[in-house]
Amino acid sequence: MHWILAESHEFGLRNWRIVKVATTKAQRKLFFNLRKAKKNLAWLTYAETQAVAKDLGVSPKEVTEMEKRLHARDAIFDPAPDADDERAFTPAAYLPSPNSDPAKLVETADFNSDASGRMAAAIKTLDERSRHIIESRWLAEKKMTLHELADHYGISAERVRQVEANAIKKLGNQMAL
Repeated sequence: MHWILAESHEFGLRNWRIVKVATTKAQRKLFFNLRKAKKNLAWLTYAETQAVAKDLGVSPKEVTEMEKRLHARDAIFDPAPDADDERAFTPAAYLPSPNSDPAKLVETADFNSDASGRMAAAIKTLDERSRHIIESRWLAEKKMTLHELADHYGISAERVRQVEANAIKKLGNQMAL
């Protein structure tokens, strides 16, 4: 029973448009047969519409209506990347923004302000060389490499890495206080 339910669920997911496009048994038959009968993505000519209607035993009007449904675009949830915001209608436009909760915004701002303050205070506790290495490696726009700092201080790149690691450990301890 589980496998039958799983297969029917999978079919529904793959063919969910059928529910919207074809509501009656005759329309479902027309939908599947018309999909098979169409060889390309172009619209059927009048003669082709007549032939399909005759083959399937339905009126040409029904074939034309089903063809319109087959060519109809599904409403998308997210806007297209090139769509104008003013003209594009999507359900996503009416959902609240995840960033719209004022309490969360204030909480995030307070947390960031507190963390920035504690980080600034923790950096001041470092010695001059450690502070310069941390600022050059992590806080500067143009970050310096270990070798550039090693040349600046006249030490090995490995020693710069060790000083950096010790400084980061000290910062972590200061931030935890």
